[in-house]
Amino acid sequence: MTITGGVDIGSTYTKVVVLKDDIVAGYGIQPTGASSEGAAQAAMKDALAMSGLSLDDIQYIVSTGYGRRVTSLSNETISEISANGRGSKWIGEKQDIRTIIDIGGQDTKVIALDDNLDILDFRMNDKCAAGTGRFLEVLANELKVPLDDMGGLSLNAENPVEITTTCLVFAKSEVASLIAKGAKKEDIIAGIHIAIARRLIVMAKKVGIREVVFFDGGPARNIGMRKAFEDELGMKIYVTEHPQIVTATGAALIAKETFESKGAGSA
Repeated sequence: MTITGGVDIGSTYTKVVVLKDDIVAGYGIQPTGASSEGAAQAAMKDALAMSGLSLDDIQYIVSTGYGRRVTSLSNETISEISANGRGSKWIGEKQDIRTIIDIGGQDTKVIALDDNLDILDFRMNDKCAAGTGRFLEVLANELKVPLDDMGGLSLNAENPVEITTTCLVFAKSEVASLIAKGAKKEDIIAGIHIAIARRLIVMAKKVGIREVVFFDGGPARNIGMRKAFEDELGMKIYVTEHPQIVTATGAALIAKETFESKGAGSA
């Protein structure tokens, strides 16, 4: 049996996955906060508790994400693109995934997979908060709506308003203006989701959109965000049960492959 770990230290949340061979034995999700190392240790503790294992049981750990180099847990670091692509490939072997849309806390990524589910091309926006989880969080605060409630509220929209920019600074002002004019919150939220979907679809078209489209990252839990993508794309998208841990799962899978390639894996 090979036991490996994947640590994905994002700007907003840190995720850890522990694999037993090809099975997710446990996972943990913690706010990154001011200490990436502290968040990684706490998420690992949760993942180990779920799996019934100890840290000494893990044979190899790979870290990824913006804070991948700061944790003492990992044996190796890899890019988010590689980890997300590998995690999506693992899921995609059953779902026939060809396009990945990944929304992180402070970046967005679109990845095209070839017919072997290997990375063919990608686009990434990490220069501004447009269309990211942070974008949604700030606008939720402006609307005084809990972030987790945005999806359900947007489904009640009768007349989604047009959000003309996905620049966070200008979008915040635009939302404040719409509130002052008496626009309904659900219509504003639906408009926000549509604006994000359209922005990412422009990115996706640059690598080519092929079905099945896979949506992951924390905002993939938002049912209104998923609906906006489906409406704008004109096709169903696939979301796994735990979209936040896809990248960490990919890191753990790469850890397994690396460990076994060194001849250290057990039969």
